[in-house]
Amino acid sequence: MHIITTTTDLAAFCERAAKTPYVTVDTEFLRERTYYSKLCLIQLAFRGDGETDAALVDPLVEGLSLEPLLDLFRNPDVVKVFHAARQDLEIFYIDHGVIPHPLFDSQVAAMVAGFGEQVGYETLVRKIAKQSLDKSSRFTDWSRRPLSDSQKAYALADVTHLRVIYEFLRQKLAETGRDRWVEEEIATLLAPETYVTRPEDAWMRVKTRSNAPRFLALVKELARFRESYAQERNVPRSRVYKDDALVELASTKPGDMADLGRSRLLLREARKGEIANGILAAVHRAQSMPKDQLPSQDMARQSPQVNPALADLLRVLLKAKTESSGVASKLIATSAELDALASGERNVPALQGWRREVFGDDALRLCDGRVGLAAKGKQVQIIEL
Repeated sequence: MHIITTTTDLAAFCERAAKTPYVTVDTEFLRERTYYSKLCLIQLAFRGDGETDAALVDPLVEGLSLEPLLDLFRNPDVVKVFHAARQDLEIFYIDHGVIPHPLFDSQVAAMVAGFGEQVGYETLVRKIAKQSLDKSSRFTDWSRRPLSDSQKAYALADVTHLRVIYEFLRQKLAETGRDRWVEEEIATLLAPETYVTRPEDAWMRVKTRSNAPRFLALVKELARFRESYAQERNVPRSRVYKDDALVELASTKPGDMADLGRSRLLLREARKGEIANGILAAVHRAQSMPKDQLPSQDMARQSPQVNPALADLLRVLLKAKTESSGVASKLIATSAELDALASGERNVPALQGWRREVFGDDALRLCDGRVGLAAKGKQVQIIEL
């Protein structure tokens, strides 16, 4: 089993891959003890002779440059095929500033092609490639060397079967005319901002029960400090303090070390040193913030005045559209989007692009009272009013 450990060998492999229409890609990484993923292995394959058309790349080898691979990622004539690409792409963008293009994500394509929501690679291997996967190396420390034969075989299977899956899905999408739908979804994966977490925006991911502006200012400043600290030191944000501790701090508003010592949820390491000082400084900034600068929950995060009956009808319509189109329901519209529609909101993804064709137009007609729903046997049909 070929493992690439030199830049020369990597360049030779990528040169051969560049002459083919696509290359399948996967990575193995660790993230349990760091903020950013640590790349441990790269798997590559293309349609070839069966002997030299697949390889493992060891990025941990000293002196190995990934530049030949990055050049292949930039090559507009070769489609880069991933499954559930987001984390893989984040690694290459954060470490090298490169997002592979053109891009194909088999998980997105499978959701459009009728294989269900967030379908796993193992399922596609079984249903499309008619093969089974060895799961024995699923939970392993990929940073350890040497890799066992079973680890190598497990890793390589992530790209060899993907060739069959890609060719099947590409043909199916072409036959149904849904290529454009997948391209619309992949546009998000190609946007650099998808992989950038700004400390000043980190508070928006924290779930809170209060929308009081001063409380939100405390959440914002505490989340900003935590994100900055985690990024600068490359440690998981949960190692700084978890969300429940953050919300507790925003509620108790500690003013000194003694107050911090009374926190129930704060880790012991966070009650002293840099983290403790950062917490107290964040609380002080929030408490000193002028009223006209206090944050507020935007309309998207506030509880809309939902018409519950209409929301239920929209869910029935979505289920009917999911069954008729074969597209995963969560890819068409989320529960939050349905509630937003039922509250009168119209600036939602479900009313844009291909989603509008599949669901959005009829959803608007239902909201406006121009159509109704009726059960006929096991199917739900749209009735003109």
